[in-house]
Amino acid sequence: MPHRARSTVAERVLTGKRSLVFRIVSGLVLLAVLATLIGLGNWQVQRLAWKDNLLASIAERRSAPPVPLSDIETMLAAGQDIEYRTTTVTGTFDHTKERHFLATYDGESGFYVYTPLILTDGRTLFVNRGFVPYDRKDAATRPQGQTTGAVTISGLARAKLLQKPSAMVPDNDPAKNIFYWKDLDIMAATDGLDATKVVPLFLDADATPNPGGLPVGAVTQIDLPNSHLQYAVTWYGLAAALVLVSGVFVFRKKG
Repeated sequence: MPHRARSTVAERVLTGKRSLVFRIVSGLVLLAVLATLIGLGNWQVQRLAWKDNLLASIAERRSAPPVPLSDIETMLAAGQDIEYRTTTVTGTFDHTKERHFLATYDGESGFYVYTPLILTDGRTLFVNRGFVPYDRKDAATRPQGQTTGAVTISGLARAKLLQKPSAMVPDNDPAKNIFYWKDLDIMAATDGLDATKVVPLFLDADATPNPGGLPVGAVTQIDLPNSHLQYAVTWYGLAAALVLVSGVFVFRKKG
């Protein structure tokens, strides 16, 4: 066989091998991408079930009869979720130690008023009494709402935050009594409270009106977006599109 002919045959064999390797590698890559897309879709379906169960659990807790604060503290000590569980407490507010959390309510800027409630056992529980407009931060502008004597408060238990929730959240400014995240330890410390006598959770007061109309209670926000179904459809749709495009490519190649 002439040298040129042998060279041409060798080139064809080499080209064929390269083409085979390319098809194998391409096929493996496509399978890996397809498996990833389907896996992401399955994960979103699992997250959807988890979120639905969570929302149902929260709704059940909020509508359940109140339980003693001691029961909630026992659950907290056991590492259980106490968020949005209803309870009723009795004590006396110390309005001189209000802490103010920057917030909005019905589109208006202002503050949530966190007031220490001295319980009958001598301990202190910070109660989110509700919202006041920005220009009513000073308690002197709303004297009617500064209730005196023993009061009974019903509301939702809220867990304390162990750290700032995000780097995007500003640092608290205790000197100006403006909090951007609920740091219970600093709230208590700047109030001069004994940390060992502070209940390690918050209570969001219910909608029971306060004298004078302020603070406005029942401001608990439950913002848990549930977009997992849309995400699952997106991932599965991409997987289907990949299969379709690959099929069309292979069909045309053979044709």
